[in-house]
Amino acid sequence: MQIKDYVSKYDPQDQFNVLVNTFLQAEFAWNNKIDLTQLDSSKITSIILTGLGGSAISGDLLQNFLGNELKLPYIVNRNYTLPAFADEKTLLIVSSYSGNTEETLEVFKQGILKKCRIVVITTGGTAGKMANENNIPVVKLKSGLQPRFALGLSFFSLLKIFQELNLISDQTEIVKQIISLWKSKAKEFSSEDNKAYKIAVEISGHIPVIYSCADVTSAAGYRLKCQFNENSKLHAFHNVIPELNHNEIIGWETFFEKQFQAKVINVLDKTYHPQIKKRFEITAELVKKHKGEIINLESGEKDFKVRLMDLVYLCDWISYYVGILRGKDPSEIENINILKERLA
Repeated sequence: MQIKDYVSKYDPQDQFNVLVNTFLQAEFAWNNKIDLTQLDSSKITSIILTGLGGSAISGDLLQNFLGNELKLPYIVNRNYTLPAFADEKTLLIVSSYSGNTEETLEVFKQGILKKCRIVVITTGGTAGKMANENNIPVVKLKSGLQPRFALGLSFFSLLKIFQELNLISDQTEIVKQIISLWKSKAKEFSSEDNKAYKIAVEISGHIPVIYSCADVTSAAGYRLKCQFNENSKLHAFHNVIPELNHNEIIGWETFFEKQFQAKVINVLDKTYHPQIKKRFEITAELVKKHKGEIINLESGEKDFKVRLMDLVYLCDWISYYVGILRGKDPSEIENINILKERLA
């Protein structure tokens, strides 16, 4: 079958075209006018982004994207509770695409009580209502998408908040490059027999074990793991070098393909520390020694920020294609819906 046949058969909500048009999300978010004048960034001493799933991954990506540019302590919080250090000098970014994520709303309430400096990223819902009631600025996202397919909206909205608050330098030129890249890659990855599709074919029938580099590409690796879970309906595992070299590497000593049909996906970048590069090479040798297979993902773009977002976009397409090749609807999230119903 051709790609269009798989899409027609297994993608009734047309996430294929959502992926094609992801660059438009980035354009919208970056051109979206936001008013943060009531937030005095000179008084901010720490930053917390609180969210879950597709609404939190942009926070992880921002840590990789900015590297050492951000001079303030910054964490991504995925829980019902606000960290104890949060106070009136903390910038709390409440990220919930639907505006109804229960863990995020709990933290939002705590942030109001602690008098944090708050900004909300959402399409509306309860979070939008709470923000309006408490005179808290809202960055309004376009609705109608699944959170994990709205990364262009959430990431570039978050990046713009940091820029508007003068927490980082102007990112406009690099954002233009990423938008241009995503637009051109959309044509490539939506064509027959493209790179993302070929990698998906290679992965099909295996469990992906994803290895990335701590603090550099860790968010891209974790994003891919989560996309395999949701888009492909597939277990996947993620770890980072150098940490995995102190534990997980031993597990490959007893690798038996018929027990665990896995393939390692290495997320690589030329800026890795020389010892990190060696660790990837040696780890790959040890995996191959025990009959494990390796797939390397690396971007050839000039700028690290562009390379990072290039990899993220490629990985989104890979997970999408693995899903439809397995005969799965990439939109379906039955177990999550059951869990939400039971919790309610």
